[in-house]
Amino acid sequence: MIARAEPWQTAEVSGLTRALPVIKPEVVVAAIKKSKRPILIVGHEAASVDLEQGKPIDYVIQIAELTGAQIVATAHVIGEFTQRGFNRASWMPIMDISNRLRDPNWQGLDGQGRYDLVLLIGFQYYLEWVTLSGFKHFAPHLKTISLGRYHQPHANWSFPNVTPVDWERQLKSIVKQLKEK
Repeated sequence: MIARAEPWQTAEVSGLTRALPVIKPEVVVAAIKKSKRPILIVGHEAASVDLEQGKPIDYVIQIAELTGAQIVATAHVIGEFTQRGFNRASWMPIMDISNRLRDPNWQGLDGQGRYDLVLLIGFQYYLEWVTLSGFKHFAPHLKTISLGRYHQPHANWSFPNVTPVDWERQLKSIVKQLKEK
């Protein structure tokens, strides 16, 4: 796998604190297992990008089923979860959920307390960039992981820029390792 841990949009400057590149999926698995309240925020590209053996949304569902993580679907993606028989997803616009996650008094979608780990997948690069920037600067209680195929330097951890084949390999490996727990 050839990977670069540089922002996909090269003119973007992230500041002094940058994401650690996820070269081994074990990093993501360890962060999920350590988390008490993970949440997956899923954008429209998770349902529209074709990989060799499915779509990113299929891996997201498996991760949620294996970990009990809350899913928030944005845009029309909630219908894609329903079509796949997954009914535990909530719907909310990305700006709304990101504002709520930054609020230290918000007790989560279920009222059970704050989330401590946010995983994002399926967003246009620039939208995920600004969302993660908001978390980085205004929600220090959150750890963030970008599961997209382009490096997001505002996250705590992010895949480097990878090919679709390597991206799917990483997602499969995360699911496989979560099943082994």
